[in-house]
Amino acid sequence: MRRPFSFLLVMLACSVLWAPKTFGQSGPADGNWAALHTVERRVVGAGDHVGNVFLLGERVAVRIPKGIENVRQWRVADEMEREIGRGERADGTSDTVKLGELPVGWYWVGLFDASGKELGWTTAAVLAPLAAPTPQDSPICVDSAVAWFARNDPVKQEQLTRLAALAGVNWVRDRMQWRDIEPAEGQFAADTTYDSSATIQNRFGLKVLQVYHTTPRWAVEPGGATGRFPGDLRYAYRFAKAMAQRYKGRVQAWEPWNESNVATFGGHTMDEMCSYQKAAYLGFKAGDADVTVCWNATTAVPTERQTDGLLLNETWSYFDTYNIHTYDWADGYERLWTPTRRAACGKPLWITESDRGMKSEPTSPTHDFSVVNRRLKAQYVTQSYVESLHAGANRHFHFILGQYGEGEVQFGLLRHDMTPWPSYVALAALGRFLAGGRCMGRLEASGASEVHIYGFRSQADGERRDVLVAWTEKNADWPARGKAKHDWRLPEGLRVQQCFDYLGREVAVAETVTLTSSPIFLVMPEGQCDGLSLTRPAAAPRRVDDPCPIVLQCAMPQGMAKNIKRIPWASEYEYAVDAERPCRVPIRVYNFGSEPVRGTVRVSRLPPGCKAEPTEWKVELEPMGRAELATEVVITKEMTFKAEDTWLTLCGDFAAGGRPVLAFRLAADKAEE
Repeated sequence: MRRPFSFLLVMLACSVLWAPKTFGQSGPADGNWAALHTVERRVVGAGDHVGNVFLLGERVAVRIPKGIENVRQWRVADEMEREIGRGERADGTSDTVKLGELPVGWYWVGLFDASGKELGWTTAAVLAPLAAPTPQDSPICVDSAVAWFARNDPVKQEQLTRLAALAGVNWVRDRMQWRDIEPAEGQFAADTTYDSSATIQNRFGLKVLQVYHTTPRWAVEPGGATGRFPGDLRYAYRFAKAMAQRYKGRVQAWEPWNESNVATFGGHTMDEMCSYQKAAYLGFKAGDADVTVCWNATTAVPTERQTDGLLLNETWSYFDTYNIHTYDWADGYERLWTPTRRAACGKPLWITESDRGMKSEPTSPTHDFSVVNRRLKAQYVTQSYVESLHAGANRHFHFILGQYGEGEVQFGLLRHDMTPWPSYVALAALGRFLAGGRCMGRLEASGASEVHIYGFRSQADGERRDVLVAWTEKNADWPARGKAKHDWRLPEGLRVQQCFDYLGREVAVAETVTLTSSPIFLVMPEGQCDGLSLTRPAAAPRRVDDPCPIVLQCAMPQGMAKNIKRIPWASEYEYAVDAERPCRVPIRVYNFGSEPVRGTVRVSRLPPGCKAEPTEWKVELEPMGRAELATEVVITKEMTFKAEDTWLTLCGDFAAGGRPVLAFRLAADKAEE
């Protein structure tokens, strides 16, 4: 039976105010750390050791890469090129090299013929088995893109999924093409790569965040493009509703677009993002009231003006988590994310893509990293997760699990054949020591600005512990990194039970620790962080949710928006029009509720000197109806891209149907940028 929209709103409000409890939560009380979803989860074994990934205690036998024959000798070294062992093979016909038992770590395996000539090499990893299933609220996640990397290949999908689960991640992020699922309006494909990947990932106890970012050709309006939102938001609503119903229980969260603020994915204005978000949110919740709907993740440097637009459009009621991507250096997260914490409106902040791109070796046919860079990348993965959780994130996804490159730059934790880089082993160490972890704050080291020490409360190795993660690093580009050192004396009375390096290997610890660019994990009894002076940036207060089924949309023609380039490395698009000349602004009104509505829409605010006619309309809408309005606006030459007060606001009043809001900016086209 279809329930009325008002009932869905009540249930939604309840689900936000009283988030479900979950086993395995740790750390300070914070409603944002609720698990959101609980899935059946167990500790996963290494299976057939895809990618040469083994668990501690297993005998390591690495697969010889295709095309390499007559291997008679082998040598094993760690990421520092320290030799771990060497040996000979009597049998040259098998497809593996048996190395015996190895400790936790990452390994380079050189393969040689009888004369000692190197024939090639591969990599392997030994991970500590997880002592307990990954907590439902753990912050350690990864962008796995299983449906993308293993399109229509369930065997490879399972292999990638196992590697993610072995690393102890909580959520994985996948990829979808709208046109693949709905090739024609209302016609949905069955048994797609997205179905198999979601089913497999759930079977391994992983929670799935799905994202899509193109519009099928049939849903594009004249003059539009597949790389932008559909002009008719009813398409967005219907697709979201259908996906929530189809993947209920298999896809626990959705991002309704990817990086919509940059040119690659449409170059949308903030009001476009807000209106689209509202339609998608209402569709997802109509399909499954319990599904998590994320903000359509934005990227590049966050700006205060983007946050202003989100707040003026009252969009906080239309996302359960606020999602962004970052490719900045991790030491800048806390400062750069000030607008982001305000935009999140007290809701969970998810970083669903993160990395700092690194170039592969130009002479490598398989786009491998150099010896130094593979180590630096692993160190940075640890630094990135830790700095992110300190800066306000409570779920962090590295981009990306499999090998993926853009030009010379590579991002993956795995090589071309799914064998690991040290960064994959670093992810597994994070999944082990920060399982269910929450950042307690940063400990300042006197006179050492480049020293980073952060306290966590987590379930390290399956037990409630406090953990300090510490390192020192220059705020510099790759060539200058990996060289820093600092002697740090442990706080008096601190009880350290064990110390591990960034790859999960146990190391000795003394009262004075020489910190380097390689992070260490100091594992302590629970409560040790309480005696330390830790600081953490404040989150914005939680706003009251009041989603409205009526959505307003500014439907300016494509090409009217420009990237204003106000802040370096940011991406902000705003409408550019001629000053002192009338400009027609189309406005659309949608009713996504289950009942007819009647009300008014009016221009509630204009910038100084700006004129509009008309400024008020009467509107009647049936369920899923749309009304076309328009106003003629004249702006002043003072309304430049740099000016702050150029917001136009429209408000609707539909009595019990709600009071929708739309805010957008117009700027003089010829003004100095």
